[in-house]
Amino acid sequence: MAVVGVLALQGSYNEHMAALRRIGVKGVEVRKPEQLQGLDSLIIPGGESTTMAKLANYHNLFPALREFVGAGKPVWGTCAGLIFLANKAVGQKSGGQEFVGGLDCTVHRNFFGSQLQSFETELSVPMLAEKEGGSHTCRGVFIRAPGILEVGSDVEILADCPVPAGRASITITSGEGFEEGMYSKDRVIVAVRQGNILATAFHPELTSDSRWHRLFLDMDKGSHAKAFSALSLSTSSRDALSRSKSKPLDLPIFE
Repeated sequence: MAVVGVLALQGSYNEHMAALRRIGVKGVEVRKPEQLQGLDSLIIPGGESTTMAKLANYHNLFPALREFVGAGKPVWGTCAGLIFLANKAVGQKSGGQEFVGGLDCTVHRNFFGSQLQSFETELSVPMLAEKEGGSHTCRGVFIRAPGILEVGSDVEILADCPVPAGRASITITSGEGFEEGMYSKDRVIVAVRQGNILATAFHPELTSDSRWHRLFLDMDKGSHAKAFSALSLSTSSRDALSRSKSKPLDLPIFE
């Protein structure tokens, strides 16, 4: 069985752990460098990226996280996790924060605004449907979310979404506070993949759609058989799950 680590410093790590349990995959909470050993892949969840970076520094996690990414093991960053994995970020607080890096993109830390401007929307995801089946759309839950401003040539764009009304022109500033430019496109990238890295600006773990977690586990080429075994519930098990309507999920999710 594939063993998936979930960085458990702060944020929605419990929700990712629950999402993994729902598809029969073992998740392990990671708070120290040595806990990365023996993992097949790693999820860096959403949360408050500056706080997460401070805690990662406190536990001396950055060198081990960079080594994990560099080793080619699958790593998925959601929301704040996307910021962690980006090679460059703008719109940061004064002084900035440390990054793991590895993903050739530039993110805007709070592209979609404050907590009060959080929203949900349907995203077009044809690649996800092709790989994992189901609908050609998925529910995107954006909570004080980042946006991906630009990507390198090796980065595959998996989803984008319209820039919210009233935010058609966004000033892009660096951590030092000087103006770098304006973002005036009508759409912004919100999901990408590059090699062993998957990144989403939204929160699939807060929905009942397990396809993003399945896609992530399919990225583990070195342990594909194990991942497939962990992901593939038997037909009888699936039928039993579908019949068990009265069985509550261990955490609330958005349908």
